[in-house]
Amino acid sequence: MAGQSDDGALFQKHRRSGLLLDANLLLLYQVGLFDERAIKTFPHTKRYTIEDFHLLAKLVGWFTTVVTTPNILTEVSNLSGKLGESNLLRFQEAFKGTIDVIEEKYCASQQATASPAFAKFGLTDAGIASLVSEHRFLVLTDDLRLANWLQSKGFDVLNFNHIRQHLWSERG
Repeated sequence: MAGQSDDGALFQKHRRSGLLLDANLLLLYQVGLFDERAIKTFPHTKRYTIEDFHLLAKLVGWFTTVVTTPNILTEVSNLSGKLGESNLLRFQEAFKGTIDVIEEKYCASQQATASPAFAKFGLTDAGIASLVSEHRFLVLTDDLRLANWLQSKGFDVLNFNHIRQHLWSERG
């Protein structure tokens, strides 16, 4: 993975072209916007902290454009069902607000399945790989395998876990 000084260069390079969050990070972002306290209890985000959400929100806010795909949005929507019925309507209202401001890029499933990433990662991540091959967004993921694969193909990618670890080591 790139070093921290390289991370800053990637942020600067893609500030306007866009940041593409994988489904796990978009889910963390959305749950944090909905209710920071839910991060600790929601099954798909409890490995993160509220500080991780704040870091992610700061990173997202730095970019002019944040990009997603229909498949990523579908994963986030489906996973949000585990919030429970009492919270789901409020979550969906907050999620709609995010969808209204995020730039959605479409990658046909046939195109995604033609990517070598499909056999390794499945449809959603193959769609990410296919999309960045055309548009060259910066991908922010917490999936080490995906990050390494994308980087080996020459795409700009950062692993959120590396950014978190760097901050933890700075705090001592």
